[in-house]
Amino acid sequence: MTSALPPLRLALIGAVLAFAAGAAAQEEAPSQQDKAPEAATEEKSTPYDQRLIRLAEILGSVHYLRNLCLKAEEDTWRRSTQELLDKETGDEPKRRERLTAAFNRGYRTFASVYTTCTEPATLAEQRYRAEGATLASEIVARFGN
Repeated sequence: MTSALPPLRLALIGAVLAFAAGAAAQEEAPSQQDKAPEAATEEKSTPYDQRLIRLAEILGSVHYLRNLCLKAEEDTWRRSTQELLDKETGDEPKRRERLTAAFNRGYRTFASVYTTCTEPATLAEQRYRAEGATLASEIVARFGN
């Protein structure tokens, strides 16, 4: 895998960005991967994997909080994460596991704190949406070309 995102992945991350609507952030990307060739399919990582893991956590958190506070159940955030997993991890089960675990961790973290919609829950959802938009924008800006 190269450090540039294929067009489908770029479009998917752009869709997540459109859902979240936020600003850009910055962080240094690792220069080279030091993975052994024999671990290429199982342990392959990209320079943006840590950002994707954080984005998956945020999507899990927002999914829980929005469903807690909305009158009608919303599945947009979980579906967006599923599409991201499908496009990004393909034949890489370890990466899929890491991203899935991150989504679930984000979901469970807020499920353990908020059982009813409160003003702090609404504020947390807004902040996490903004952070997700920032992160998605940064991924696209740094790795989308």
